[in-house]
Amino acid sequence: MSSDPFEEFDLPEPPVASAMGLEKFDQAGIDALFGDVGPVHSNRSGLRAVIESESIRHERLPMLEVVCERMVRAFSSSMRNLTSDSIEVSLDDVTTARFGDFMDRVTLPAMIAVTRVEEWQNYGLITIDSGLIYAVVDALLGGRRSGEVLIDGREYTTIETALVSRMLELAIDEFSAALAPIAPVTMVLERIETNPRFAAIARPSNIAAICTFRVDIDGRGGRFSMVLPYATLEPIRDKLIQRFMGEKLGRENIWQAHMEQQIRHTQIEIEVILGCATLSLAQVKSLEVGQSLPFYAQPDQPMAIQCGSIALAHALPGQRRGNVAVSLASPIGKGVR
Repeated sequence: MSSDPFEEFDLPEPPVASAMGLEKFDQAGIDALFGDVGPVHSNRSGLRAVIESESIRHERLPMLEVVCERMVRAFSSSMRNLTSDSIEVSLDDVTTARFGDFMDRVTLPAMIAVTRVEEWQNYGLITIDSGLIYAVVDALLGGRRSGEVLIDGREYTTIETALVSRMLELAIDEFSAALAPIAPVTMVLERIETNPRFAAIARPSNIAAICTFRVDIDGRGGRFSMVLPYATLEPIRDKLIQRFMGEKLGRENIWQAHMEQQIRHTQIEIEVILGCATLSLAQVKSLEVGQSLPFYAQPDQPMAIQCGSIALAHALPGQRRGNVAVSLASPIGKGVR
């Protein structure tokens, strides 16, 4: 054995796994066994990774779905009166997504209407796909009722924009009317854009509620979506998270009013203390019928009014309609020890 403690030893190699019927795994074998998990390292870290995360955690807005259902019924009647055609309007979905992700999925050409909510001083969007645009224009101009719609990718004309804006005005009015029981608002159509870059009303990472509707006009039609950022809905967020109209997360006013009414009609007994005297047990034991007890109280001295052991006020003795009465000398509950 060498005397050098740092001498390197040649250790034998471990037995090959193939002797037991196994093979060595390389990276391709690991990926085939566990699946391709993608690159381990990422350029996003910390706060940026949280902001740009694709997973969205949000609270549901059940009352927003109720508002959309109310809007569907009213909007169907309004569109029938506008076009004189058989129109069916349905609610496809109410979901949430990041504003930037939704705008990236908008199929061009499309019309993007920017709406403004006066009371909340904030904005929303309505996106209309090309199929619905041509169907509305065709219905308003009395075109042939064909299921085929030619989409040539050209820019929309001024006449087409004006015709579609009439449908947008109806949609905005009906949505405002459906939202009125929750919060009366005034929504107006500010402008119509065809480029998503010019219709940016929120940051790409902001969360927005997206209500998608389907409109069918005699076999033609398409979809339009109402986009409301959570910042816009913040003034009524506590009402939209309710599961039904009038739900209260805290105390209920009906029980408060009922208890207050019952308490006010409750009858109680009060006592007027004419005076107090301190007696020993022997003196109390020697009391006889007809014996007088001096209280050393003056006629104009205020007397205490009590309910049980609780002092309420002070009063002065007197008479009223031949009966012994007292008049309050201090407000109830004030200046009473």
